[in-house]
Amino acid sequence: MRHPDPNFGYPSLSFVEHERRLERAKMSSGKHFMRRGANVLDSHIDAIGWDEVVSRIAAWAGQRQSRYVAFCNVHSVVTASQDATFNKALEQADLALPDGAPVAWALRREGFDKQQRINGPDLMWRYLEVAERLGQSVFFYGSSEDTLAKLRARLTAAFPKLKIAGMVSPPFRALSPEEDQIDIAQINASGAQVVFVGLGCPKQEAWMQAHRGSIRAVMLGVGAAFDYHAGTIQRAPQWVQKIGMEWFHRLCSEPRRLARRYLVTNSVFMARVIKDSLFGQPDKKGNAGNRQA
Repeated sequence: MRHPDPNFGYPSLSFVEHERRLERAKMSSGKHFMRRGANVLDSHIDAIGWDEVVSRIAAWAGQRQSRYVAFCNVHSVVTASQDATFNKALEQADLALPDGAPVAWALRREGFDKQQRINGPDLMWRYLEVAERLGQSVFFYGSSEDTLAKLRARLTAAFPKLKIAGMVSPPFRALSPEEDQIDIAQINASGAQVVFVGLGCPKQEAWMQAHRGSIRAVMLGVGAAFDYHAGTIQRAPQWVQKIGMEWFHRLCSEPRRLARRYLVTNSVFMARVIKDSLFGQPDKKGNAGNRQA
């Protein structure tokens, strides 16, 4: 199936191999599974491949388990190193994936030589292909009404059999408890098995953390993925993504909004990486190796 973005591309498993991996993920989906990874700054980031991520999400979704997945770039891990509340939201995620290229590079430096960047927009598209085939239903929470309308049109054209259970654009302000309960009830009543959350970092991670257990679905905090796939924000060309400079493309596109985020957090990230290289990283639980989830 052709992706709407001509710059998009990735190798995929054969149908048979994907089914085998999905079946293995289903067998372990109701149990604890061992997570491999390392600390990047102060946050445990999972070392995992594209196909295993998709298979695990599909297996959790098949059982409507309440889980959440965070996509972590430089801004995320730097924020987590400075904000204990946000650090806890990443710590409690069922998967914390290396969204930013520098985060993936940091994992490779820790011994996970083949680790790739697992970013929200591409993961969303990969999973939607699987969801259409498996008949799993999806929900979209976040962004604007205009973006959601364009996203629905794009997805309907690309995935004509995809079950879109619903779309909600919540107000930018904090919701009242009554409004929040209405949204929870709507998502659960829709039968959605996966909820894509596009509220932006760190709001979306806090929202997913707060709603694990009340929303009976797998929540994926995919950030700007709605805008990318709706076509309201132009994504960086594939070659820019491959050299780890997609952040710079976004900075050039939205300098006023993103200048401080990227210039400050990137500087902090590099300083911490150099410090850890010279003096060693503090020994923290889960820094290198396995943990249960």
